[in-house]
Amino acid sequence: MTEDLIRKDRKKQHIEQYLKSIYENATLLEDVYIQHNSLPELNFDEINTKIEFLGKNVKYPIMINAITGGTEFSQEINRNLSKIAANYNVPIAVGSQTIALKDVESYESFKIVRKIVGRDGVVLSNLNASASLEDVRLSMDLLDADAIQLHLNPAQELVMKEGDRHFKGILNNIEKIVKSIEKPVIVKEVGFGISKDVAQRLYDEGVRYIDISGKGGTNFIEIEDKRNKEMDFKDIYSWGIPTALSLIQCRSVAKDLTLIASGGIRQSMDIAKSLIIGADMVGISGEILRILIEGGYEKANKYIDDLTYKLKAIMLLTGSKNIGELQKVSYRTKGELKDLL
Repeated sequence: MTEDLIRKDRKKQHIEQYLKSIYENATLLEDVYIQHNSLPELNFDEINTKIEFLGKNVKYPIMINAITGGTEFSQEINRNLSKIAANYNVPIAVGSQTIALKDVESYESFKIVRKIVGRDGVVLSNLNASASLEDVRLSMDLLDADAIQLHLNPAQELVMKEGDRHFKGILNNIEKIVKSIEKPVIVKEVGFGISKDVAQRLYDEGVRYIDISGKGGTNFIEIEDKRNKEMDFKDIYSWGIPTALSLIQCRSVAKDLTLIASGGIRQSMDIAKSLIIGADMVGISGEILRILIEGGYEKANKYIDDLTYKLKAIMLLTGSKNIGELQKVSYRTKGELKDLL
């Protein structure tokens, strides 16, 4: 089997194994307490969820995060997710474009995203943080991307039988890319969280956008373990930094650091709490993918419709007229999150 076919097969296996995954880690967002406001002095139609992201106006601080690409199956997923992103004017990121660097036939599964959301939509490219500058430019040109996500996934690679085992020089490579391209670079984990120390090191090298992708969502150790028949990794399924902890700690690094909260974001309360404790944007991926595949486009669209209504409801119940006011709402921590902090 050629390398391109192996990559295509792997992408399909990732989706299949995600749908079968059963191990659940906690995001610890449940340990964030928000106080109810009985006198919000607001009308529901006054609630404004619009923000500016990557130089464009979007309707909600919700992003359909990196999922897939490279196969006909992936193309249909991206087509439907792009339609939803266009419906609600929210950003969308494609999955890793590594396959597109070697397989021209896979281009359409990625390009479909920009075609559907149009010039005004926010589209993000995605490559491994070890990618060359040339590959970064190609992947961004393919989508006319507004930014690129460079993903960090050492935990996934180490469990993947055919994965990488070399991680030296990644930070220097990120610095080179940040300094060489005009558009923003978003450094993204794949589900194991970004620590305060790593966020600080990235910030010191010029990174101003981080997607923390904390523990509590898609677990690539479990997914890759199900593909690896030679070793059992069940004992480290719990590895990672919970989303809430990662977000609070990274927020303390710098005020001008744009943080995307992802990793186990499923409900409107997750979105609201993430924005309150430090996020500028909130990414969802696994949950909408599951609903799309199991229930179809209409159910996935309804899922986002419900999320946006309930986010507005929570904003009203905290007395927040807009996202800026929501981000200033006070909160308290309890339980495991308080202990870890």
